[in-house]
Amino acid sequence: MNYQSTPGAPVRSGVPEHGRVPKYYAVKAKLALMVDELGEGGPLPTERDLAVRYAVSRETVRQAIRELLLEGRLRRRGRGTVVAGPKLEQPLSLASYTEGVRRQGRRPGRTLISLDRFPCPEALAPEVGAERGAPVWHMERVLLADDERVGLESTYVSEARAPRLDADFDPDSSFYAYLHDRLGIAFGDADERIETVLATPREALLIGTPPALPMLLLHRVSRDADGRPLERVRTLYRGDRFSFTTHLGRQD
Repeated sequence: MNYQSTPGAPVRSGVPEHGRVPKYYAVKAKLALMVDELGEGGPLPTERDLAVRYAVSRETVRQAIRELLLEGRLRRRGRGTVVAGPKLEQPLSLASYTEGVRRQGRRPGRTLISLDRFPCPEALAPEVGAERGAPVWHMERVLLADDERVGLESTYVSEARAPRLDADFDPDSSFYAYLHDRLGIAFGDADERIETVLATPREALLIGTPPALPMLLLHRVSRDADGRPLERVRTLYRGDRFSFTTHLGRQD
């Protein structure tokens, strides 16, 4: 069998065993080679020009481009399409979003959408270490990388843990750093779950993406160094701009 030489690439370039390749996929494979040649920021020819070049319909070209957009190989710029940069690699660890983005030479940022206080519902109480009905903060922020909107983060924390969150915290900064440096709270461990979802219309509008773009959704429940519940975080990351990494150790 003719395997691809690039580690992790699809076997036989994704060609089905019967050998019949959909037209859009053949165009997509050619566009992928063009993307590699153009490099980051390089403009893609128009759909009309590509349709003429490959002797296919514009709809076929459109479908090939759509898949490359979803995979994060291309991105829209104004009325055109350009080659996207590499995906951001976010470690699955207790390191904050800020640390992960800075490690890749990008500038992290956040835009505050809302900071509200509400009575803690029963389902949330054990995750933030609060009594039912006790005041809990909910902070919602858009995540930025070099001013590009790449995600949406919702953080829940008991008011007892961060009583002056609305007055002392800079929403553009790391919440983890605030808890550690300002409040003296050290993180211990966390449980995290990842799934793929589609953003709601509101979420897509805030992140600036089409509702059909796949998202990576992370649920995290963190505890402090004494094992007490600390925070619950729900974070949506753009599936075309993020990948996640972790190190797996052997368990005896």
